[in-house]
Amino acid sequence: MTALGAVFRPQLPPERLRDIARLADESALDELWLWEDCFREGGVSTAAAALAWTERVKIGVGLLPVPLRNVAITAMEIASLDRMFPGRAVVGVGHGVQDWMGQVGARVESPVTLLREHLVALRALLRGERVTTDERWRYVRLDDVGLDWAPTAPVPVLAGATGPRTLRLTGEAADGTILTASTTADGVRRARQLIDEGRESAGRGDRGTGTHRVVVYLLTATGPDAARRLRAELADEGLQDVPDLGVAGDAGAVAKAVQRLAEAGADAVILQPTGDEPDPEGFVRFAAEEVRPLVP
Repeated sequence: MTALGAVFRPQLPPERLRDIARLADESALDELWLWEDCFREGGVSTAAAALAWTERVKIGVGLLPVPLRNVAITAMEIASLDRMFPGRAVVGVGHGVQDWMGQVGARVESPVTLLREHLVALRALLRGERVTTDERWRYVRLDDVGLDWAPTAPVPVLAGATGPRTLRLTGEAADGTILTASTTADGVRRARQLIDEGRESAGRGDRGTGTHRVVVYLLTATGPDAARRLRAELADEGLQDVPDLGVAGDAGAVAKAVQRLAEAGADAVILQPTGDEPDPEGFVRFAAEEVRPLVP
């Protein structure tokens, strides 16, 4: 079954999160996703709060920018979340927006190299290994580092990706991939192919094994002025000329768009409201009560 979720966008103030998280938990929604966008809300702090306020729904963080975080801290945070809320935190890491990374003095010359090193070290730490890097590592420096409170079961680490090099890298070094709302169904198919190439190059199994989870955001507008709000957001992102991107309409239209992404290779589709969504709570109810029953 395709997992269905919604995004709590960080354009909303943090104090709005509790009611929306509880609403998602009480509904049929599978996942609620949070963003660590500069310079709005912290991903780990909001995830911990949302997990504490809920009992069932999975809480995703998409994503933690690796230039901002020492990998040992990332591992400590993820392990703590998993031990307190087993199996319910889904955390992704990624390059971060390079302009934002430059603003805080964290931009690196090779974002792909940094992400590769971070993923390799992070997954090893979460497996309970002690990690020491050598002189071949360019950015990540660890000397006999291990977690005192490592997860008691495997914790998947996802990575955000858009370009071909990073998509292949997620296949090589991550357990799943997060695709942005600028990804069409054809884009999901291309991403799956590149991910599979990366998996094969790393000796991580055959194509189509289903062990690498693909999560994709779907820009979604419903209710009054839905089409106008969708067009405006796509225009703001410079994506107004991309065909078949996003969906505006009723539950049937949204469910069909979700199904297209699922058929293209998405394991989870996360409905992303427009930044000016007038009723965030209503959006979660719409996703859970009207769209979820229509998605196999």
